[in-house]
Amino acid sequence: MQHTLTPRKLLNSKWTAVHPQLKEKHFMVTCVEFDEEGRVIECIIEAVMTKREIEINWRDLKNPKVWKMGWK
Repeated sequence: MQHTLTPRKLLNSKWTAVHPQLKEKHFMVTCVEFDEEGRVIECIIEAVMTKREIEINWRDLKNPKVWKMGWK
């Protein structure tokens, strides 16, 4: 099942890593930047426990083998 996700709903969305690394399981999207056409040019997620920030391709969040929507 694919997540129904649109770029304008990304900011502050919550995610759970299916295969946590470095004990980082829960993440929140903290930054989304758009170009003039409304396309996402930057998406930053932050690990809740460590506050480590990671720049990712927002479309990767749609992969259910990697991410689950919400905090599980």
